[in-house]
Amino acid sequence: MLSVHTSPLHQPGTGDAGGMNVYVVELARRLAALGIEVEIFTRTTSAALPPVVALAPGVLVRHVTAGPYEGLAKEDLPAQLCAFTHGLTREWAGRRPGHYDLLHSHYWLSGHVGRLAAARWGVPLVHAMHTMAKVKNASLADGDTPEPAARVRGETHVVRAADRLIANTGREADELLRHYDADTRRVAVVHPGVDLERFRPDPAGASAGRAAARARLGLPQDALIPLFAGRIQPLKAPDVLLRAVARLLTRRPGLRERIVVPVVGGPSGSGLARPEGLHKLAASLGISDVVLFRPPVAQDTLADWYRAASVLVMPSHSESFGLVAVEAQACGTPVIAARVGGLPVAVHDGVSGVLVTGHDPEDYARALGRFADDPSLTARMGAAAARHARSFGWDTAAAATAEVYAAALRERRPGTRPPGPRV
Repeated sequence: MLSVHTSPLHQPGTGDAGGMNVYVVELARRLAALGIEVEIFTRTTSAALPPVVALAPGVLVRHVTAGPYEGLAKEDLPAQLCAFTHGLTREWAGRRPGHYDLLHSHYWLSGHVGRLAAARWGVPLVHAMHTMAKVKNASLADGDTPEPAARVRGETHVVRAADRLIANTGREADELLRHYDADTRRVAVVHPGVDLERFRPDPAGASAGRAAARARLGLPQDALIPLFAGRIQPLKAPDVLLRAVARLLTRRPGLRERIVVPVVGGPSGSGLARPEGLHKLAASLGISDVVLFRPPVAQDTLADWYRAASVLVMPSHSESFGLVAVEAQACGTPVIAARVGGLPVAVHDGVSGVLVTGHDPEDYARALGRFADDPSLTARMGAAAARHARSFGWDTAAAATAEVYAAALRERRPGTRPPGPRV
């Protein structure tokens, strides 16, 4: 696997680490459990990192030196792709012929490296876009920076070169066909999964579990708690939640005594240009007293934040799938989300949560008002959310991905039955 711009060892919610990091880690673990050995190549970002890290049985992370260890933004990485490709090729040269059966690249930067390496090695290339420039540019948040033309060209080359393209949802598959003229025969839909052992309702029951999680996190037991969890950048639209809360409190000032709005995550992407922007917005809206800013947390602690929340709010302008929404639902917490990208698949509208068309804070305030008016809505929708999330297990995703690999290998090796691949 190739994950050039972000390492599977990085903490999700920081820098460029997010759902894709979780995706790569969990998919690799489950593929290894199926007997598929996985080596993940990523860029070295610190002199202290060892060349190889064992992530899990059957999964290695290999660090490739490409450019300065620190100080490079994602936008600077295209200039380092030749160096990364060279490092990857050197690793391959030290292996016996046929050691790697297949390449699976994640995001367009990795796809660029992958198409060159796959052509040289004579192995199939499977690519996952995760996000697409043309889709993001069609739904930019106010003040956000458009993706550059170089990325669009790079994605176009990768789509043409890939033996198989994995899309998170049917909608993403349609976008590949419409925006990039992908070959429909090479596109496979595989829903991402969720760690159902880590993200699950408390065995003591939803009510007791929510009370226990709030106690552990120091949150009031009787509060309305709309949670934002994720990278803080315009694309994810945490500002929409803050504006919605401000409008709700203007109409219902008495609610101020029993509402807490946690924002769990760190600045990322274009949000790095104004890391203090969300704090200033909360102050200007007069709601700093109810907003609780917290840095990114480990996955087990994140599960506690989900269980503690009354509802997760995800007003993103673009989401290829929305793993955070599924994780929250797996913990028994309903979701208010924008009706964009893969979120209509991740959230069962009216059952496990509420989908909102557009990004008008008034519409989100109205949705939040339903949970303020009827505290039992969290329990009712939360139970349905946990049932809905059970269909998104990583074991299912890994098995479907392995089938994509097998199809790509059969196409490259007609008339043979390939052994279990090493990625």
